[in-house]
Amino acid sequence: MVSKGIQLALGSAILFGASTPFAKLLLGSVDPWMLAALLYLGAGGGLAAVHLLRAALNIPAVEAPLRRRDCPWLGLVILFGGLLGPLALMFGLASTDAASASLLLNLEGLATMAIAWLVFHENVDRRLLVGAFSILAGAALLSWHGARSFQPGALLIAAACLCWGIDNNLTRKLSSADPVQIAMLKGLAAGSANLALALGDGAGLPPPATILGACVIGFLGYGVSLAMFVLALRHLGTARAGAYFSMAPFVGAMLAIVLLHEPATAILGIAGGLMAIGLWLHLSERHEHDHTHEALAHEHRHRHDEHHQHPHGPETAVDEPHSHWHRHTPVAHRHPHFPDLHHRHRHRGSTG
Repeated sequence: MVSKGIQLALGSAILFGASTPFAKLLLGSVDPWMLAALLYLGAGGGLAAVHLLRAALNIPAVEAPLRRRDCPWLGLVILFGGLLGPLALMFGLASTDAASASLLLNLEGLATMAIAWLVFHENVDRRLLVGAFSILAGAALLSWHGARSFQPGALLIAAACLCWGIDNNLTRKLSSADPVQIAMLKGLAAGSANLALALGDGAGLPPPATILGACVIGFLGYGVSLAMFVLALRHLGTARAGAYFSMAPFVGAMLAIVLLHEPATAILGIAGGLMAIGLWLHLSERHEHDHTHEALAHEHRHRHDEHHQHPHGPETAVDEPHSHWHRHTPVAHRHPHFPDLHHRHRHRGSTG
């Protein structure tokens, strides 16, 4: 049975992957900078409506809210993921066919994994590394244009993927908090900043129908997708969530061929095959070993499973799932796991 974290990561990938060819459809009539603004405003505005509706219906909050200590991380997430990444992608799409661009977005997973492994010391098994090289080979094949040069648009898309790789690793710091709140604030802040920059650069507002279309694409492909990805980070850790997110380019490539009538070339097929091998290696991983949980105190949504056996005060809701500040006592055991909120331990050698 596919775990909840994997389902969330793949669902996020499908929504984001589908947004790429639909955004390409709008680029002919919308300035790239303006489109990036509308996509994120659609994400933030749509999730704000969800947030207000949830409050109006008195639906109990079961997620931990963002705290003041989270603000520096949120600011960096908005900078890299909400400003720099979308701008690089929109300008890259303007000079790259949508099918190739969609598959090139696999580089985000590689950037995410590399940063998680090298900077944040998250465990990456041999299977994940082999899969990553397979995806990289497919992406390099797609970015090669002619015999001697790379497409400038492909380099911009690669830069966007690097920004989102940084963003994904920083978002992990926030993954215990409400994913709707995180995605809403990121969308509103990034969308407003991009809108101001686009207007200052002379871009005009597109027709209302185009604005609505961009906002709908942004709500689903950026807002809902991001909320699901934050939850996936909580369950899987950064490297693995990024690996499963590699499904996004395949969705985008298939839709580009159907919607935009782009050719299904041999290079596209070979690159897609290499990336499919890499994705299969990621999906078939099993990680199990003896491990020790150190004492830990934090706040997040949870049920009383084997990792959550703690007392409650009278102020804590008895319904599950619920969220409150709680402490974990040290425990040692063995079971299959991912680097989720409770399994961020160091490894000696390979434990795959």
